Amino acid sequence: MPLRFPLALLLALAASPAWAGPPYITDDPEPTDFRHFEIYLFEQGTAAREGTGGAFGIDFNYGAAPDLQLTAVLPVEYETAPQGPDLMGIGNVELAAKYRVLHQDDVGWDVAVFPRLFLPSGSALVGDKHVSLLLPVWVGRDFDTWSTFGGGGCTLHRGGDAQDFCLAGWALTREIAPSLRLGAEIVHQGADTKGGKASTGIGAGVTYDLNEHTHLLAYAGPGLQNAAETGQTSWYTSILFTF
Repeated sequence: MPLRFPLALLLALAASPAWAGPPYITDDPEPTDFRHFEIYLFEQGTAAREGTGGAFGIDFNYGAAPDLQLTAVLPVEYETAPQGPDLMGIGNVELAAKYRVLHQDDVGWDVAVFPRLFLPSGSALVGDKHVSLLLPVWVGRDFDTWSTFGGGGCTLHRGGDAQDFCLAGWALTREIAPSLRLGAEIVHQGADTKGGKASTGIGAGVTYDLNEHTHLLAYAGPGLQNAAETGQTSWYTSILFTF
């Protein structure tokens, strides 16, 4: 997946929430509130030497029980290259469940597991044609106007020239106004293809509350390690509806 770092993770997605997770690649341990919804209409991409890969679609989250979030991501992926036709089609649908196992009030940190299942792509042009499974652990803590979160895990990613790989990331955000939060992160991922290269990137994110139920999110950042092959620039934008 040379064009899609960190596409799988970017997929990877209340009135005054402790902002974390999207728009960042690094996820957080806080699930959607019980019996509440978070729906992201998103677009994201990564530009590398060989072209640009990205996706747009819907990231749907529901608080199915206290400390349990169910997630479904329905993406349309695209790829462009300097030489060759532009490609577009249904990408790898994602099904996931986030469960918070420890609480900050009890142990000082929130801790959650968030296994994500990526189904084979429904398109002959884009996406992976095999199942993959991400098994991460995320931790986080809120203090005053600051939030910090991070962790990582490994992906079982076998099929074609794909191989298993691990990833890790950490982010720090701060509320600078009642409706505005800024943050930054660093993310590292091992090579996800045979003969591929590891990747490290940094990025900055912003979230802005238009009102109680509508929010704007954006993110951008450069690749630092093997950027020409794995991603010189990554970005993410979305409109989030909460209710």
